[in-house]
Amino acid sequence: MTDARKLDRYEAPGYLARYRERRGAAPAEGTNGHAPPTDDTPLYLRRFRDRGATTAAPLPATVEFEGTTFTPALAEATRGKEISAPVERRASEKVVCEISIIRHGITQGYSTDAGLTPMGGWQAHRRGHELARRWDGGDKVRLVCAATNRARQTAEQIYRGATDGLQMWGHEVELSEPEAIPELRNFGVWTPDGLRDVTSAFRQYQATMEKLERMAVGDRPRWLVEIDRFYRAQLGGADPIQMWLTIPLMYFEPPALCVRRFWRGFHRLMAQSPGHRRIVAATHSGPMRAFATWAHGYDPGEPLNTEEIRVKLREGGRTAFVSYRNRVTEVHVPPADEFPAWDEV
Repeated sequence: MTDARKLDRYEAPGYLARYRERRGAAPAEGTNGHAPPTDDTPLYLRRFRDRGATTAAPLPATVEFEGTTFTPALAEATRGKEISAPVERRASEKVVCEISIIRHGITQGYSTDAGLTPMGGWQAHRRGHELARRWDGGDKVRLVCAATNRARQTAEQIYRGATDGLQMWGHEVELSEPEAIPELRNFGVWTPDGLRDVTSAFRQYQATMEKLERMAVGDRPRWLVEIDRFYRAQLGGADPIQMWLTIPLMYFEPPALCVRRFWRGFHRLMAQSPGHRRIVAATHSGPMRAFATWAHGYDPGEPLNTEEIRVKLREGGRTAFVSYRNRVTEVHVPPADEFPAWDEV
């Protein structure tokens, strides 16, 4: 047999040499005042004490990157995996307004015009805090919402979260208080009482169906039959919004009109507040999904609570970048004065 001692190297590997050095050499007195550690002192603890003993250089008051100034805390908190265009590309894109379309938080239910649950309020507050990190000093932000309770409360919590975030990051941003606008409402359903929000129409549908069943009337109005078809798809485990997006429904507001209604509202807000570079809009999932489908050319699926569609409007207002679920598409923006009057056709 070969003598194992002949295979020994005259020098130990680096990791083994350092290990023997740590085990054999007596540690010197630490600069932090601790007594010399014994052999059974864990290495991680000795290194931690040594790091604590050294005097760290004070952090600078601000950090500058690509012409923008941040506080060190904000620079550390905004580190992420988001891919941003280089400075040269961003200058050529000439984005004049950024719009954040946000779905409401978790609600207490859809059978009534209910508000948010505590979790939904926390979601919206968190979203506002995240938005505040992206805003630059001197920005003017317009906060709007749909008129429903769940959208209004979402906007209120976004406002509170953004206010807390601006105070934390030291940003000077002009943020307006939440305002309900009609263009952000949910998609509507025609009823004998006129066009109603789909949630409000559901309440009328339930009351009318109960009355007809009590009277044992066999024939149902056509608008009632279509709403019943819509909600039975949901009760059966299907996707009623996908049904609305893909199947022509005679008594439902078409998805294209929701997209145009959103753009009409954004054009109006930009005309009213030309100095505002950012708009935050709290609304509902159905029109948001129609907006993303229009932009990307396919249905990307139901947005989660407080999920966001980002729209970056370019100079001139003719084109915009729409980003949703890791996809960015450049779209042609419908002009404010070019909306067909479908009801007159």
